Amino acid sequence: MDISVQDVTSVDKEVVLKAKREDLQDKFDSAYKKIKGQIALPGFRPGKVPLGLVKKRFGKEIEYEEINKYVQEVFEKEVVPKYEPVGETQMVDLQWEDDELEVTFKIGSKPEFELEELSKIKVNKMVHDVTDEEVEEEMQRTLDREGNWVEKEKGKATEKSRLIVDVVSLDENGDVIEGQVDEDQQIDLRQEGAAEFREELVGKKAGDVVDMELGEGEETDRFRVTIKKVEEMDAAELSDELIKRQSNGEAENEDQFKSYLKSRIQEYYDQSADDLFKNDVVDALVEKHTFDIPEVFINQIQNSYVEQFKQQYGKQLPESFDEEEYKSGMTERAIREGRWYFISQKLQETFEDIEIKPEDIDEFIAMEAARYGASVDQMKQYYAKNPNLLEQLRSSIRENKVFDKLQDVVKIKEISKDKYRELQDEKANK
Repeated sequence: MDISVQDVTSVDKEVVLKAKREDLQDKFDSAYKKIKGQIALPGFRPGKVPLGLVKKRFGKEIEYEEINKYVQEVFEKEVVPKYEPVGETQMVDLQWEDDELEVTFKIGSKPEFELEELSKIKVNKMVHDVTDEEVEEEMQRTLDREGNWVEKEKGKATEKSRLIVDVVSLDENGDVIEGQVDEDQQIDLRQEGAAEFREELVGKKAGDVVDMELGEGEETDRFRVTIKKVEEMDAAELSDELIKRQSNGEAENEDQFKSYLKSRIQEYYDQSADDLFKNDVVDALVEKHTFDIPEVFINQIQNSYVEQFKQQYGKQLPESFDEEEYKSGMTERAIREGRWYFISQKLQETFEDIEIKPEDIDEFIAMEAARYGASVDQMKQYYAKNPNLLEQLRSSIRENKVFDKLQDVVKIKEISKDKYRELQDEKANK
């Protein structure tokens, strides 16, 4: 048996395993002996089938099965300890000809790099204190959700109206495309994404027909909107019963309800700011650290994206889905995720005082239980039955502790919600 390793890149290696029949013969003989005792063929008593016949009928399958076991065994004992592959190893080729075996693998190795000075990493962090105006707006949304839409028989649409419409697609000449009709569609003009509809439909009434265009160039959609109803919201009244129901019993009057809403909105912004900070600090660190990622590791991440996409479509990809094209389009994202993985590992090594305590696991499980509507005991039993998920849980806790440490060492500039959104828009438009 012979193993040779060639560096393809700084992080990609090609491993070639060569062996001869004599290296495998003991395994073949043992396999033949075992299966000979199990095979029953017409004309022979069980276990008495001649070995020559067994080899003739089943030899190829038996030997290939033993070859695969041998290759796996050699890889685990000889390659893994010495080269510590990262990512999913790829078997490129396997040849078994003239009693000689040659197997080629692609493996990845851990990138070598040094962390940049963390105190020089600059990250913006959104900070927002909820205003009384936002509380009033949320209260109005609550009353709207509890209210009812009422038809305005002769009234014109306002920016606060909801329209019931029929929509028919048009071609470039403005002619109706047969069979492309959506009836009784709802257009809520209050929504942020309805700006173009507000521009065209405010002031219209039931019975009006409006031709519209959305998009530009080849992406232009043309359609005809026939307004069937104009509705206005008849909001619910603020009552003690509504307050108790909407606050899960935590508030009993209007002032308490406002405090309740303010705390919930603040929790939302604080959590959003935390999530956005994590994303931005990852971007900043990835940008500062340029190193190669093993190809097999990138492929593994891309495959996980395909699997996630599949889950969204009921565990089966659409017939028109081009997997290779999709993975190619996700390459940059996969490289970013791959770089962050190795940076995170390096940070965990750097922050030597990171420790996962039993209470950290209990806290995490309690949050997961609340998220999925399960009891803490049910969630603990779930993780106990799934060791891989438990390790993922521990990994998530370690990474959260890394982010906690980063908040103390990177240079953070606190900015307002509006300024943060402005900078994000500028970044997206670059």
